[in-house]
Amino acid sequence: MSFTVETTGFLSDLDRVARTRQKIAHHLATIVQTLIQAEIESEKASGKLGLEREIEDVAVASKALQQGVFRLLVLGDMKRGKSTLLNALLGENLLPSDVNPCTALLTILKYGPEKRVTVHFNDGKSPEQIDFKRFKQRYTINPEEAKHLEQNRQQAFPDVSHAVVEYPLPLLEKGVEIVDSPGLNDTEARNELSLGYIHNCHAILFVLRASQPCTLAERRYLENYIKDRGLSIFFLINAWDQIKEGLIDPDDPEELAQAEDKLHKVFHTNLVDYCQLDGHDVYDERVFAISAIQALRRRVKDPTASLEGTGFPEFMGALNMFLTQERAISELRQARTLARQTHTRVKEAIDLRVPLLDQGVEELKQRLHSVEPEFTQLSKIRDEFRDEIRGLRDRKARTIADSFRAYVLNLEHTFEQDFLRYQPPVLNFLDFLSQNKREEFGAAVERAFQQYVNDKFFAWTLTAEKELNEAFAQLSRSAVRYGTSYSTVTEQISEKLTGQKIYAKAKTLADEEGSPGWAKWAMGFFSLATGNVAGAALALSGFDFKAILLNFFTASGIAILASAVFGVMLGPITLALVGLGVGMMQADHARKELLKVTKRELVKHLPQVAQEQWQPIYSAVQECFDAYERELVKRIDDDIQSRRAELDNLLKQKEHYEINRETELNRLRQIEMTIAAENHSIEATYQALLS
Repeated sequence: MSFTVETTGFLSDLDRVARTRQKIAHHLATIVQTLIQAEIESEKASGKLGLEREIEDVAVASKALQQGVFRLLVLGDMKRGKSTLLNALLGENLLPSDVNPCTALLTILKYGPEKRVTVHFNDGKSPEQIDFKRFKQRYTINPEEAKHLEQNRQQAFPDVSHAVVEYPLPLLEKGVEIVDSPGLNDTEARNELSLGYIHNCHAILFVLRASQPCTLAERRYLENYIKDRGLSIFFLINAWDQIKEGLIDPDDPEELAQAEDKLHKVFHTNLVDYCQLDGHDVYDERVFAISAIQALRRRVKDPTASLEGTGFPEFMGALNMFLTQERAISELRQARTLARQTHTRVKEAIDLRVPLLDQGVEELKQRLHSVEPEFTQLSKIRDEFRDEIRGLRDRKARTIADSFRAYVLNLEHTFEQDFLRYQPPVLNFLDFLSQNKREEFGAAVERAFQQYVNDKFFAWTLTAEKELNEAFAQLSRSAVRYGTSYSTVTEQISEKLTGQKIYAKAKTLADEEGSPGWAKWAMGFFSLATGNVAGAALALSGFDFKAILLNFFTASGIAILASAVFGVMLGPITLALVGLGVGMMQADHARKELLKVTKRELVKHLPQVAQEQWQPIYSAVQECFDAYERELVKRIDDDIQSRRAELDNLLKQKEHYEINRETELNRLRQIEMTIAAENHSIEATYQALLS
């Protein structure tokens, strides 16, 4: 696929999406105000219609669209040019991107009318606002210091959580928010912080460097934390223009073409496995060779300058298509579905209310009494679905926790092969024999062991995700079945109350109209969760079990556990290595001895690890289902209560005074017409974006 777009085109399309968001948000807000006013007036007329849930959901959706942004997470090893890339996207030399300093904080870039930096702390201190100059000076470090911190498994600024940079730049104003992460090797703790943002971002920009095709750290990160996780990733191979610097004749086009072709093949081999989407190879749509510095130089001089030859038009074209078409359309489709659902519910309530206006108090009481068995059936359907969720919860929690225990106990069989790539360089083994370097050696080995444990643990989480994907797919299918039964009963209620036969259409998994609102939520038709940088697991009307699991994985103490286990192991390892003697010939022997002793000590602790983590994992999986159940049951209860209240409200009003049928009929029909008109406007706005 071939597509290009310059900066102005990208901003134009983002602006179009932003305007569409605001238009649909406005129509949703009008629906909310209409329903609120309708309920106020209904309370004085024939009684409230019981639309509280619809008002709440549509209000949340409207607010989410108004505040909605496209959030991009930038990942990559140190010194890959991440900040230069972002500066080129922003069109201004905003972030620290000099030759030497490295960005040392996780930084969130968002729009603000004034330039402002707010540093957030994790030690209870209040956020601090500082100017850009001090921010650059205080929170950048040189590569030597970064390497030293990495070796000693230390963070550059352990008391700082992240920084928020607000800036009045066009890209940010059009609804793009960027999370700039430190290097992948900035310590395991910082890596885990970056992981917390992954599922709250729309896309990941993974920055590589042409002169260093896929280092060990990059492959490690991609294999353990990115692959098969359903994430949208763009790979940007930076500094592509520097390839010619290594050529004998930089001006020879044939030599340059051969070098570039060879490098393309190397990157394709390394990255193609991470560019699979629903069984399709999307490598050409996700991998781009760029020159961030060339793009930045041009944009600083002229924000509208052509970026041809820098790789940016091709990359921005792909990102533009992804954000403004795939993601935006999906988001707005959910809003459209919610609006349609609200109109259906309003029409249903009014269609039920109108025939009942003619009934006397005693007749209405008799009819209300006649539908008590049906209301009992609705509660029974809720209970049956809840019991199914709980049964599946307990089975999956045990299966997943057992799989972790078996996985951990099996680590000893693959340890030698797996741990080889984590070991410190050979020179460090000789350094170990020097007393003043032994502490540094121990820190390096401990870091290697912690990386090994973290990677193996997160690799296992794919097993948990697969099990949970299957489980919630099963619940989605069950929601269709229970939703159909529920609708059948509500139709029976309407028939009994009005005396009019209702002919319902069959419901399917792809049906957006016929199922009750709670069933569509359970089927995943809409989610009002917008994600946030704090990693919220369950928003008001959204559900994301991956976020719940991720919160557990990053806060479960696995890294602490690794350190604690290795702390116990380090004594025997030290005794085993300290008497090996000096000499280059013994380095290989030292390596083998380290491997043997580490494995022996690890095997001693594996049963304890497996046992201690079984219950936390079991509980974390249960919480995924419990969160789903809580929201689902609340939605069903709200629906049952609103249907009861709708009838009780009418009866209460009839008992107190005579209702003017014609006036009330006109009022109710006007409500429906207003909601229908707003739906029509939402549909027209949505279709205009598609065209």
